[in-house]
Amino acid sequence: MTPRSYLFVPGNRPERFDKALASAADAVIVDLEDAVPPDQKDAARRSVSAWLSAARPVVVRINAADTPWHHDDLALCRQPGVSAVMVAKAERADALAALALGVPLLPLVESAAGFDQLRAIAEVGSVQRLAFGAIDLQLDLNMRAGFDDLIYFRSQLVLASRLAGIASPIDSPCVAIDDAAEVELEAQRARRLGFGAKLCIHPRQLDAVNRSFSPAEAELAWARQVLTIAESSGGAAIALHGKMIDKPVILRAQAILAEVRSVDAVG
Repeated sequence: MTPRSYLFVPGNRPERFDKALASAADAVIVDLEDAVPPDQKDAARRSVSAWLSAARPVVVRINAADTPWHHDDLALCRQPGVSAVMVAKAERADALAALALGVPLLPLVESAAGFDQLRAIAEVGSVQRLAFGAIDLQLDLNMRAGFDDLIYFRSQLVLASRLAGIASPIDSPCVAIDDAAEVELEAQRARRLGFGAKLCIHPRQLDAVNRSFSPAEAELAWARQVLTIAESSGGAAIALHGKMIDKPVILRAQAILAEVRSVDAVG
């Protein structure tokens, strides 16, 4: 089912691959891009190639198309064990469509050019969901922004995903590693905006992220009440806690309970 948390593991640290898979992450991203220094790119790719197995599928983040490592990264991604490919610096829909890797794509939108082509990128047939790269976007736009300053860009990802009919997007990672409260606050804000998952840079972030993108007990209790009352109303107008229950409310309650089934399937 659709993951809530994606944990990065550096491609040049093969001793961490199995540990990442054993963590609470819904999905693991083996990173060949930012986490790997240029002089270690080829060695990292060889390590990943030797470790990949269909029995333990992972996402692979590849280097951008304008780098000397991109072509060899693509060849690696045709091996068994690659469940999806995260494309760094995604900026052109035609370039994504031309990859033809046979697995879903997770374009990382992290530049002005990428946002300019956002709708077209989201509509590429192989794109499973979009991911937000807040740090690189700020660098590209000369911004010094906090979470709330980037709500416009986050909202555009949610809108483009919905219009394209793909899964809700993945939020940028929180840079706080040892502050679970800050990670949870960011994740909850992202969820309220319509995101469905978050990138993680350390296993200590996973519990907060998974919890934030899962329905709380109070939400579940409300959803069950709504559906119980709706089923017993016989189509008459009804209210719960002084608020009218109409079709959109019932659909929201059904969606919350569906989230639980999705989370259980991931677990």
